[in-house]
Amino acid sequence: MKLSKVQYEEIAKFITTLKPTRQCMRQLKARFPRYLHGIAEDPTAPVLLNLANEVDFSPALIARTILEHFLQVQDGVIPTKPVLNSMLRDPSLIPDPVLANQINQCIVNDCCNGPLVDCIKHSIGYEHEVLLREKLLEKNLAFLDEDQLRLKGYDKTPDFILEVPVAVEGHVIHWIESKASFGDECSHRMYLQDQFWSYWNRVEPKSAARASTTRKAAMGDCGRFGPGLVIYWFGFIEELDCHRERGILLKHEFPSDIVTLRGCMALEEEQGQEVEECKSEKSQEAQ
Repeated sequence: MKLSKVQYEEIAKFITTLKPTRQCMRQLKARFPRYLHGIAEDPTAPVLLNLANEVDFSPALIARTILEHFLQVQDGVIPTKPVLNSMLRDPSLIPDPVLANQINQCIVNDCCNGPLVDCIKHSIGYEHEVLLREKLLEKNLAFLDEDQLRLKGYDKTPDFILEVPVAVEGHVIHWIESKASFGDECSHRMYLQDQFWSYWNRVEPKSAARASTTRKAAMGDCGRFGPGLVIYWFGFIEELDCHRERGILLKHEFPSDIVTLRGCMALEEEQGQEVEECKSEKSQEAQ
């Protein structure tokens, strides 16, 4: 669903009343000796997971903090992000088997953070891309997907580019981007900067990028994908849909009122026939 900015801010305000992170970390530090004692008694017990639940903090984030400190003490240097991520995705890579078991228990029991949740988010994103593809096929719309566009040399593209543009609510649409998330101000601003505006100002294929600047200047703009549609499947803040005239349209579902070129031609033909019939009737009446 779509939310007004006031409704969204009310939800965000409630979230800020939850226990702050720093307070949780202070409690964790105070209770950490109990973790060491529990591990000594029973290495297989979910001691770290229980500790995370006690301080009301994400088990996966606590596991990441503990692992980072462990590797820093062991190696004498702060571990890199790729090393941390690889060990969190596969705890068997952690040198200490007891710690590996504790971290694995935290990851599989966290419904909000961690590599398992990242996999779920990725799957949901792919699921909605498949849903969008099916909707396009149902409407008999010709399109190119990301894989096809990469073969043409484009390295930053929307999910689907329409080979024949359509109109939605009076706005011409050349491409559609699927976002299996809620569109809040922060994420939408980031997407605009990193993705949506670059779709409007089309990135040239690598082969075309070798063309001389003189030829580009003679041709004018290097070409664009043009205006497009972003579908936030889990809703968005209504006030963010403010760039329609600049070529970015927001929806929370696949639009049902798509106007195609074929539909326009059929409508014009139908209207033309009605005009001819009207003229014929008037001619007969005059006779």
